[in-house]
Amino acid sequence: MEAVTEGRWEALPVALSPGVLRALRGLGFTAMTPVQSATIPLFMSNKDVAAEAVTGSGKTLAFVIPVLEILLRREQKLKKMQVGAIIITPTRELAIQIYEVLSHFTEHFPMFSQILLIGGRNPMEDVEKFKEHGGNIIVATPGRLEDLFRRKADGLDLASCVKSLDVLVLDEADRLLDMGFESSLNAILDFLPKQRRTGLFSATQTQEVENLVRAGLRNPVRISVKEKGVAASNTQKTPTRLENYYMICKADEKFNQLVHFLRQHKQEKHLVFFSTCACVEYYGKALESLIKQVKIMCIHGKMKHKRNKIFTEFRKLPGGILVCTDVMARGIDIPEVHWVLQYDPPSSASAFVHRCGRTARIGNVGSALVFLLPMEESYVNFLSINQKCPMQEMKPQKDVLDLLPKLKSMALADRAVFEKGMKAFVSYIQAYAKHECNLIFRIKDLDFATLAKGFALLKMPKMPELRGKCFPDFTPVTVNTDSIPFKDKNREKQRQKQLEQLQQQRKERQESGGKKKLIKNKSWSKQKAKKEKKKKATAKRKHEEGSDVDDEDMEELLNDTRLLKRLKKGKISEEEFEKRLTGTQSKLKAEKTVADIESVC
Repeated sequence: MEAVTEGRWEALPVALSPGVLRALRGLGFTAMTPVQSATIPLFMSNKDVAAEAVTGSGKTLAFVIPVLEILLRREQKLKKMQVGAIIITPTRELAIQIYEVLSHFTEHFPMFSQILLIGGRNPMEDVEKFKEHGGNIIVATPGRLEDLFRRKADGLDLASCVKSLDVLVLDEADRLLDMGFESSLNAILDFLPKQRRTGLFSATQTQEVENLVRAGLRNPVRISVKEKGVAASNTQKTPTRLENYYMICKADEKFNQLVHFLRQHKQEKHLVFFSTCACVEYYGKALESLIKQVKIMCIHGKMKHKRNKIFTEFRKLPGGILVCTDVMARGIDIPEVHWVLQYDPPSSASAFVHRCGRTARIGNVGSALVFLLPMEESYVNFLSINQKCPMQEMKPQKDVLDLLPKLKSMALADRAVFEKGMKAFVSYIQAYAKHECNLIFRIKDLDFATLAKGFALLKMPKMPELRGKCFPDFTPVTVNTDSIPFKDKNREKQRQKQLEQLQQQRKERQESGGKKKLIKNKSWSKQKAKKEKKKKATAKRKHEEGSDVDDEDMEELLNDTRLLKRLKKGKISEEEFEKRLTGTQSKLKAEKTVADIESVC
């Protein structure tokens, strides 16, 4: 490991507390990194800071230490239910990591209590934990923190607890905004006192982050730390000790190249990034079957309760493979990651930098490899210009084993694998169509037949992107895919039961002349509720796809929803509901959006 230092802790213009210095020695941090030496004195001297530094540069300590020092210097000591500091971060994994780092310091300061507020568990558990132990320092994700601010009815008045707040930290600020937490952040900021210190930390500076700086920070000091030895004109955003490679190979060769590479590096620790959760599920299962004597784990954003356990377990492993989505791309510090492999290029150039930053952290060396299709080769030049990210070519290995027939056999033997493969293919194409750099990643240039071979599909799925297209180069299997059973007997039994019900419904439809049977015993109000729910979902989908929803539609939807809620609470009768539904319309302000309607719901 090459030391990346900027002076000893004792050399800071503002002296650190003995307890903080003991904790630093215990963690083995004898000297500061550039971002720490630049940020800590300013943050401790009651300045708002907006810090930008390359990933893996030690930003966590750059705000953890000032948070503790600011709280230690308070005139009045914090009581059990008073919150002195809040640290907000976009993902659970990063929140857990910051909480663990903070724990090393609070061991020396028993007067401070800390609490972790993240999703994946019952909110009432967090409410009870806070009421019992308090939380002078909160480490949280935005969604859960916003939820707890609205738990006054459950006996937790968090809004009163934060009146004593001294410092707020927004870590990975650009990702907080990318992930759609802007409304949650605004709601949280409304609860917080204006007289506070605020620190905003990020590896990339975007226009959204700049807007947040202007809105949430008062006369901030801007800190931008570049890699040592990098010219001033160069704004390289990846660590200088990172070796970045790319490999050009066809879609039906990519998986074979990945497996060959992983088999050649069995003793090392790898992160393998895919573009979607469905791809992680499918290829994770495939890698487990094809690479023996290596611990392979999967993690993605749709996992609820298992994510925290998987993340903690993988961090402790000396070697292994973590198959993941971009949920693991930001701020996560996993010890001794040797290779970051990007099977699918990320949706944005900044995400590419963050993925690579999971290795070569704090002076360590590391390597990253991205697999590209022949039509995507210009992405290399794009990254060198857009992100100042130099890359070297790695040639595909020759005479590698063709494992796609084996993957097909797995799909034929287990319906779960077959369905995962179909979902992965569909999700990949949908993600590809939304790529930020759509001049390079153009869906119309994709060779769907070769891509389907690379996914080892048994047949082409039905989806809008493939409608009206022929694929002479793709040969589907002759087996009736409906006959493929689940390996899990319970799932297969359930599937057979559903098939019987479907056949019965078809039979009844034929007997009734092809018309749908009317459900007479279902109350009118329930049918109307279902219709309104469908209307709301349609409006939400249009909003997410960027389609325009006119004022009249929004007005009607808002009015219908309000009436429906009153009907459910018994405040109006069904007759009154029906009468008013087609009568008066609510008046919306011009700035009302679909998001406002959803918040009413």
